[in-house]
Amino acid sequence: MLNMIILVFGLGTTEIILIVLVVLLLFGGRKIPELMRGVGKGVKSFKDGIAGMDEDLKEKDKSKKPADKKDAPKNPAG
Repeated sequence: MLNMIILVFGLGTTEIILIVLVVLLLFGGRKIPELMRGVGKGVKSFKDGIAGMDEDLKEKDKSKKPADKKDAPKNPAG
């Protein structure tokens, strides 16, 4: 995943080190674990939401398929 971030934003080693140093200066060593914990919870919540949406779409798709066959016109207008 880190490789993907580096490719998307064009970040090199120097830029990543600079970003880490700025984060350390802004938040300090004690706050970073709390921040990462919050980010992890947010990512987990986002993934759970996406999984729930996928399940809902699959359920709708399953319930819709049999109904489509019954509702389809026998003689299509052409």
